[in-house]
Amino acid sequence: MTDSVAAAPGAVRLSQPVGRWVLFTTILGSSMALLDSTVVNVALPRIGADLGADLAVLQWTVNAYMLTLAGLILLGGALGDRLGRRRVFVVGVVWFAVASLLCGLAPNAGVLIAARAFQGIGGALLTPGSLALIQSTFHPDDRARAVGAWSGFGGVGAAIGPFLGGWLVDGPGWRWVFWLNVPLAALCVPIALRWVPESRDPTARGSFDVLGAALGALSLGALTYALIEAPNRSSTAQVAVPAVAGVLLGWAFVYVERHRANPMLPLDIFESRQFTAINVVTLCVYAAFGGFFFLSVLQLQISVGYSALAAGTALLPTTVLMLLLSARSGEVGRRIGPRIPLTVGPLLCAAGMLLMVRVEPGAVYWRDVLPALVVMGLGMVVLVAPLTATVLASVDVGRAGLASGINNAAARAAGLVAVAALPLLAGLDPTAYRSPDRFTDAFRVAMPICAGVLVLGALIAWGTVRSDVLEPTPEEEGHPRCHAECRTHCAVAAPPLDPGDEKAR
Repeated sequence: MTDSVAAAPGAVRLSQPVGRWVLFTTILGSSMALLDSTVVNVALPRIGADLGADLAVLQWTVNAYMLTLAGLILLGGALGDRLGRRRVFVVGVVWFAVASLLCGLAPNAGVLIAARAFQGIGGALLTPGSLALIQSTFHPDDRARAVGAWSGFGGVGAAIGPFLGGWLVDGPGWRWVFWLNVPLAALCVPIALRWVPESRDPTARGSFDVLGAALGALSLGALTYALIEAPNRSSTAQVAVPAVAGVLLGWAFVYVERHRANPMLPLDIFESRQFTAINVVTLCVYAAFGGFFFLSVLQLQISVGYSALAAGTALLPTTVLMLLLSARSGEVGRRIGPRIPLTVGPLLCAAGMLLMVRVEPGAVYWRDVLPALVVMGLGMVVLVAPLTATVLASVDVGRAGLASGINNAAARAAGLVAVAALPLLAGLDPTAYRSPDRFTDAFRVAMPICAGVLVLGALIAWGTVRSDVLEPTPEEEGHPRCHAECRTHCAVAAPPLDPGDEKAR
């Protein structure tokens, strides 16, 4: 009998062969989605040139994926709990790989955008599954170490993603940015089927909230369409109709979630003032991050003249700082409370974005680019780990997995809206990305907008987040191991760019 057959869910040890294979599989699967999120932005200028596309196509290349991922990620987690976490994880990996293959084969912009939306569905299936498999498979004494290893290797993947993406774009071509996922999936799937024990949530009941998921995704899609197409349409009705439809669909989503017996998004979770506040802060922070990383890679290539490889490498300081210091930042946040980090962090990020205004044609990296990225990275270090920990601490432990999934969806949706809205607010018309001077002018407008959104997030955090929210309750102090494990489990859908916060918790 093999280890995989003999191993019962919740009893696997990290020292066992099956434990090491489970960890390897979850790291490999999650790395697919992580790499995709960091390498595609680097490829955007080359995609636009190769397909003869305007700025709207580049926005949709990012947002089609984010739209289906944000809209369906909560449903993906529920499917795993009910149908089997390994099964849904494997389906997600295969789905993601097939969609990636189609992205790389896309003959035109329409096919690429459709394939990216298809890819987001796969991401919504595999993303909640990777840490859920760790939580359900490993022995309680090994879960924290397993998640720490998963988080550390995930951080390495985030660090090499822009470099790898730039190398592929400048080398074999942008299509390989997508095809890279195919061999990773071919390695991941048989290992998962061979070594990962199946597990389910025996308490899961009721029907799946497919209607709620569809309404949420359609609402986001309609609003995104209106924002992206606004600069291209001469008729107001062509923008107003989808915008109004998005608002009505959003209202219908709230109505359905309020009245369903088993909603995807139980609205009573927002009765926690802290949970609501921290999600508003998340919206501000990740909207700014989404706009920043979308436009900064384009600015470095279009206006400064960097190659794809140089642009991807240029942004590494933020990720390196996160890797080195996030765990320590989480510990500081636990000692002093999250209110100060959640105020100071966004303000530092805002300062970094204001410094990016100096990045223009003729910019020198060490003088104009690096200082801005270092300040930005330090702000992210101060901010991200305490933010995630506060999300988990703001609700009952039993609902922390749901809270983390909601917060992750909020972060994705914020980035989605930012990529759609920021070019419109900054005055970027559909062909501006082909002109260094015009793009630079818009970039100088966009960075202060992002900084302003971060300042708003800092003010909300200062006014609403309690300093004692991370302190354990008397019940949790009586059961420290249970509390730590539940916190670890809830990292399953934590926002991106937080590779060290699990160690901090």
